Amino acid sequence: MRVLRLWAMLLVFMPLSVFAQHVKLAAIFTDNMVLQQQTQTPVWGWAPRDSKVNITTSWDSKTYEATADKNGQWKLQITTPTAGGPYTMSVNGSNRIELSNVYIGEVWLASGQSNMSMRLKGYQHQPVAGSTEAILGSKNRKIHFINIPELAAYKPQADFTDAKWETASLSTTGECSAVCWFFADLLNEQLDIPIGIISASYGGSNVEAWMTEAACREFKDIPVPPQSDETSPWIGNVPTLLYNGMIHPIQGYGIKGMLWYQGESNIFNVPRYAPSVAAMIKDWRRIWQKGDFPFYFVQIAPYDYKEWNFFTPEWPEISAYLRESQTKSLTLIPNSAMAVTLDVGEEFQIHPSRKKEVGQRLALLALSKTYGCTGFECESPAYERMEVDGNKAIIHFSNQFMGLTSYNKELTLFEIAGENGVFVKAKAYIDQDKGTVVVSSHLVGEPKAVRYAFKDYVEAELFGTGGLPVSSFSSETL
Repeated sequence: MRVLRLWAMLLVFMPLSVFAQHVKLAAIFTDNMVLQQQTQTPVWGWAPRDSKVNITTSWDSKTYEATADKNGQWKLQITTPTAGGPYTMSVNGSNRIELSNVYIGEVWLASGQSNMSMRLKGYQHQPVAGSTEAILGSKNRKIHFINIPELAAYKPQADFTDAKWETASLSTTGECSAVCWFFADLLNEQLDIPIGIISASYGGSNVEAWMTEAACREFKDIPVPPQSDETSPWIGNVPTLLYNGMIHPIQGYGIKGMLWYQGESNIFNVPRYAPSVAAMIKDWRRIWQKGDFPFYFVQIAPYDYKEWNFFTPEWPEISAYLRESQTKSLTLIPNSAMAVTLDVGEEFQIHPSRKKEVGQRLALLALSKTYGCTGFECESPAYERMEVDGNKAIIHFSNQFMGLTSYNKELTLFEIAGENGVFVKAKAYIDQDKGTVVVSSHLVGEPKAVRYAFKDYVEAELFGTGGLPVSSFSSETL
C-alpha cells in the first residue's frame, strides 16, 4: 500500500509530457461536455513530441490540426456554431479519442467557498430548501456540469484527475452546486439552450487562495509561498494555492462568464477585500483573453458572527462591513453585478438553506445584463446618496424598477447619527412619490450619517417591488 501511494504521488508531480506516449486530452474535455457557442474555443492536451494531432467536429465536419511541441503539449482553436447537440468530437493522432454527447450552449465558471460548493442535495444535516423537487424535475433538462476536484498546490498544475462532465438526471443532479443548479435551471428555461456549469469551489477558502501570483504581488501584505511539488486537498487559505490546483488546469476553457460566492473567510481583513477580488478577476480575464467577461457575485448572507469578533474588535458588526466592501467592489470591477441575500440568511447557520433565491438572482442578472432580456426587476435597488432637509435624512436609491416597498411593514432597521457620530435608532418611511426613504430621530437635530440593516444578522425589510432586497449600507465611507 505504501508503494502504491508513493507511485501515485510521482504521477502527480511528474510532467504530463513524460507519459504522453499517446494522444491525451486535458481532463476538462470529456463526454457530455458543453462548449461555448459561437466562438473560437481552445482544445488542448498532450501527445508525443512533434507529432500531429487532428480534431474533427461533427457539427461542421471540419478537421483542425496541431503539432505537439518539444514538451509534448498541443493546443488549437475550434469554431463552435449556435447552440445545439448532441454532437461528437474525434481526436486523432497515434491513437483515437471519441467524445460523445457533446453540446454547444452557454458555459459559466463558478467559484468561491462552501456556499457555492454546497451540493443541491445539501451537506450532512444541512438541507437545501426544495432540493428534492429540483432533483425530481431535472430529468431531461439540458444542463451539464463538472465539479473540479479540490486541490491546493504550491505550483500551477497542468491537469486534474477523477472528474468528468455529468448530465442532469435523478442520480447525478444532487451533486451539482445548488446555487449553480438554480442559476442554470432558470437560464435553460428562459433561453431554451444547453447550459454548462464548471464548478471550482473550496469550503473555507479565502480570496487570496484563488488569486494568481501576479495578482498577489500587487499587495505588500499578501505573502506568496515558494513553488514546490507539494499538493494537498486540505489547504484552502494560502495565497495562490487554489488557483494553482483548480483553476490553472482549466484556464482558457471557453466560457460566457463567471459566478462568485465567497467572502465569509475574509472578514478579518475587510478593507483589502474589494481590491483583492478586483485584482483576482482582472488577472483571470487577462488569462482567458476574452475581454471583460461578465462577473456576477453573491453578497454574503446575514449570520451571527459574534464568536468571530474576537479578532476584529474594531468592527463589532463585521459581516456588515464585509457586505459593504462587496458593494463597493462593483465600482472596481467592470461588467460586474451583485446578488443581494439580505433576506435569506440564517442566524446560526452559515450555510443558509434557501439557495434557490441565490441562484435565480444570479440568473436574473445574467438574463438582463448578458442576454438582453427585459421587463422584470433584475437587481436590487442600491443606496445612491443622502441629502439633508432640516432634521431629516433623505436617502436616494438607484436601480429602481417599479419603486420600493416594505410590504406594508414598519421600517425598523434604520439608524441615524449627528455630529458626534453616535448612531441611534431612527424612524423611517418610504416617500412613494419620490422613491426615497426619509429617516429621522428626535435625538438628532442635524443628520450626518445613516445606516440600514448594519448588523451581522438581520432580516431584510426594504425591497424593490420585484421582491429583491436592498443591501445593508452605511452613508459613511469604509
